[in-house]
Amino acid sequence: MSSRRVGFCLSDKKRRRMNMDAFADFCAGHGVEVVEIDLTQPLVPQGPFDVIVQKLSDVIVEAEHDSQSQQLLVNFQSYVSAHPSTVLLDPLPAMTQLLDRFASYRIMSKLHNSIRVCKTRVAHGSLSHEMSLIFSEGSLAGIHPPCVLQSFVNHGAVLHKVFVVGDRHFCVERPSIKNFPSGPCERKTIFFNSHQVSKPESSSDLTALDEQMPCLHPPSSEALAALVRELRVQLGMALFGVDVIINIHTHTLTVIDINIFPGYEGVPQFFSSLLSHIKSVLDKQASAGAQATGSPELRQTTGGPSAATTGL
Repeated sequence: MSSRRVGFCLSDKKRRRMNMDAFADFCAGHGVEVVEIDLTQPLVPQGPFDVIVQKLSDVIVEAEHDSQSQQLLVNFQSYVSAHPSTVLLDPLPAMTQLLDRFASYRIMSKLHNSIRVCKTRVAHGSLSHEMSLIFSEGSLAGIHPPCVLQSFVNHGAVLHKVFVVGDRHFCVERPSIKNFPSGPCERKTIFFNSHQVSKPESSSDLTALDEQMPCLHPPSSEALAALVRELRVQLGMALFGVDVIINIHTHTLTVIDINIFPGYEGVPQFFSSLLSHIKSVLDKQASAGAQATGSPELRQTTGGPSAATTGL
């Protein structure tokens, strides 16, 4: 990894949360230079980069209505196109797909339940965490499109957040929504913020479970590994998070959301895992030879689209 140069392009909030300054120091101890990319400045003088680690979700979403963000995105895409040997983690098309819940949920398995979870269409920003539980068809009149409806599955108020870093993954358990009786009822729509409900320290009536509810076993490492392998191939991404629940009746896994480059809170050895993945990508690129440099397979490191797997 000697003399390798990695650029990262993250929001200030994401950079601080992931402590990228500490990551730069960690990489420096392994002979890798890590530098922050300033999108407001010309990119060529800031390079060259062997790898760019980026999360341009903010820029991609804002580019739809803001000309300045649109220009920043165009400049970044132009640089990447002009430097095909630079590995991009992760590909912009794959990230853009996951920002639209219509696209990412289209391929989720359809479950036959009466309760629905209503989410915003755009899977990014603070508003994307505002959700509601709808218990009857008549209550659908109270939702505000564009949005998506997802079947609610009783899962024992436990959410399993799976963090993926290349071929490694880590699972962290978080609180989630409690069980509800199946079938339509006259209960009023429940509005909630998923970010607040599923924090490690969260305490909410929505997560309070009947003490007689038997504990569910966590997903097996084999099932999670199979799920991660499949999603990596189909999504074409290497840095993402997967929210998984276990159906209390069928004991099958269901993916309820996929997160672009999450914060990796509570993930042990994140720095070493990320550096190891960067190294493996560059080693693969180097061994492929000059003819393969810049090919889609190498630059994306994985490849495709899916958002739900059940029955594992």
